Amino acid sequence: MFNIANIVDAPPSTCLRDLRPPVTIFKPSMWGHTFASFSLDHQVQETYEKTIEAIKKEVRSILMAKTSSKPILILVDTLVRLGLAYHFETEIEEKLEQIYKEDEEFDLFTTALRFRLLRQHRHQVSCSVFDKFTNKDNKLEESLIGNDVEGLLSLYEAAHVRIRGEDILEEAVSFTKHHLTRHMLSLESPLKDKVKRALVHSIHRGVPIIEARVYISIYEKDDSRDEIILKLAKLNFNYLQNMYKEELSELYRWWNNFDLKSKLPYARDRLTECYLWGVAFHFEPKYSYVRKAVAIAVQMVTVIDDTYDNYATLNEAQLFTDVLERWDMNEIGQLPDYMKPVYQFIMSIYEDYEREATKQGKSFAIPSYKEAVKQLARAYNIEQNWIMERKMPPLEEYLKNSVITSCVFVMFTAHFPGMKSVTQETIDWLLSNPKIVVSTAMIGRHIDDLGSHERENKEGTLPTVVDCYMKHHGISKEKVLSMFEVLVEDAWKDISKEWANKAAGSIPKEMVEQLVNYARAAEVTYRNGEDGYTNPKKNLGPHIVALFVDPIVI
Repeated sequence: MFNIANIVDAPPSTCLRDLRPPVTIFKPSMWGHTFASFSLDHQVQETYEKTIEAIKKEVRSILMAKTSSKPILILVDTLVRLGLAYHFETEIEEKLEQIYKEDEEFDLFTTALRFRLLRQHRHQVSCSVFDKFTNKDNKLEESLIGNDVEGLLSLYEAAHVRIRGEDILEEAVSFTKHHLTRHMLSLESPLKDKVKRALVHSIHRGVPIIEARVYISIYEKDDSRDEIILKLAKLNFNYLQNMYKEELSELYRWWNNFDLKSKLPYARDRLTECYLWGVAFHFEPKYSYVRKAVAIAVQMVTVIDDTYDNYATLNEAQLFTDVLERWDMNEIGQLPDYMKPVYQFIMSIYEDYEREATKQGKSFAIPSYKEAVKQLARAYNIEQNWIMERKMPPLEEYLKNSVITSCVFVMFTAHFPGMKSVTQETIDWLLSNPKIVVSTAMIGRHIDDLGSHERENKEGTLPTVVDCYMKHHGISKEKVLSMFEVLVEDAWKDISKEWANKAAGSIPKEMVEQLVNYARAAEVTYRNGEDGYTNPKKNLGPHIVALFVDPIVI
């Protein structure tokens, strides 16, 4: 059906619409059969569950016994960073509500920690609490805080939940980064480890379960650690890891049934990386359906994306778009042979979705999912026409299409059947393009563009969004990339503002949290302008090993 040699050696056509794009042959999955054959030992999991439940009672008592603000804040932060907060949600909210109502004077470390935790838990807090650390010019006072490393680190982390117009926190980013870097050589573990990790990735923008695995190793070196809490964190992580391995093995059995690796050698096989996105959305045990649904959706959009921009001619792409629009398996015969498995793949996923949505009483979500897939295909088709015809659109038009090609609508509607809190109102809200959805999509799109533009320009033979910006603004490539970084920062500020807006109370908190987690996953995947999804060895590979391969020694 499909011969790779035909990709490379195909003779050039005189008609642009019959030309294939330059085809990239991607590396195979770096994981081989690592996850395909895992078998969960239920007895081991039951032992973990019993021990975890027993230790939870002790930790809950420790938390509820705290009465002073600073110890409460430190403990809550520790539980969050160790990935344990979901066990104590009610107690943590109660303690933070208590602190929110109190009006105390704190040092820099505690002021910044209080500010960050309250904002992360959707309380309205003002950055004016930092005014006491400024001089007469309203600048941060070096003599007051320049050598307070714990305080600087806490302020650095707080600055990453800033919103637009918070100038003092804007200044704090560069101020703290400068001083923390200056102090690095003289620090010792675990403070040195905390600073080093923060400068790589701030807490707020990190994927929670990835940060938990990192922080367990740091907390273990801390002389002030609580051995009971540390033990709970290790047991909890290993329990979660076994669960993730089982879900991954289920996904691999599903994926291997399609045999798309041999049928579509132009498409990326990145199921493990797709599942990492699912874990980023929600790592807690009760969200198993969400994790698997996100993984399936990401692998599906990868196959669709690579079909459009890595193999299909414009005529073939248009035909595929038209056939998908009609959503009828009887029309599959119109498609070229290589496209038939792609269409069957999409329809098979849809049939599973339809069955599960009906079973869970979420049949109202079916039309929105179907439309999201059609909409994505239309957007990919539009984008490929721009690229192949070398007619990049006005910037506003590109950005509008980018909200769709961020895949946010497909990824979110894909897991709705597994979300008890989702209603028709939730779907209507998502599809109305609210500020937080658009900002999230823009983070995903711009960070992806920063990481993938070198791959997508096919060694200079095709234009990309970077070229679009260069043309629109008349600036260099370097300035475009810097501009993207500013756009990402602005989008994060908008997300932080919308996240703290409890007024949108009819929208489930877990839904808004997933939007934040989408942005976090994008940050991790495309860190330092690298495409960690396509080439995961450097960026995502170590995280996957830590989360899904190596258990913690207890």
